Amino acid sequence: MPPARCIGIVIPIPDPLAGRLEEWRASFGDPMAAVVPPHITLITTTPAWDWTAVMDHVREAASHQEEFKVTLRGTGTFRPMSPVVYINVTDGFDACVGMHQRLQTGPLARELDFPYHPHVTVAHDVSEASMDTALQRLVDFEESFPVRSMGLFEHEAGGLWTPREELTFGR
Repeated sequence: MPPARCIGIVIPIPDPLAGRLEEWRASFGDPMAAVVPPHITLITTTPAWDWTAVMDHVREAASHQEEFKVTLRGTGTFRPMSPVVYINVTDGFDACVGMHQRLQTGPLARELDFPYHPHVTVAHDVSEASMDTALQRLVDFEESFPVRSMGLFEHEAGGLWTPREELTFGR
């Protein structure tokens, strides 16, 4: 059997909002701000042995998903379980959960360490003070955008995520 390829599936945040969120994340001292573009994770790092089956599965899931609106509003944290501060997904939360549930079957089925919770990370692995600052500075944040697609990425040996395909929703 060939070695597994690790994939991730995300909803990209559109510009210029993505640029603003990246600037915020950098301002809190997060070293991943310049490396990981702002996104909502649908499927986290998941091993995939049969690339054809994965692609068929992901394309099928995308074909059944209608466009939807996401509103990002206010902040939350996964502390003390995980050193993360995030912006909440309010409108579109259920659509993200539904897409995650459809994707996390078949060739992508696996047990997760934590329940799925759609969000946009704005501070990760930074000091407690920086996480507190992120929580406070973005507490009144609110922005909406339409979601028409999701991106399939492969985790390369060097640690970078490489885009493999953008999948537009609907048939």
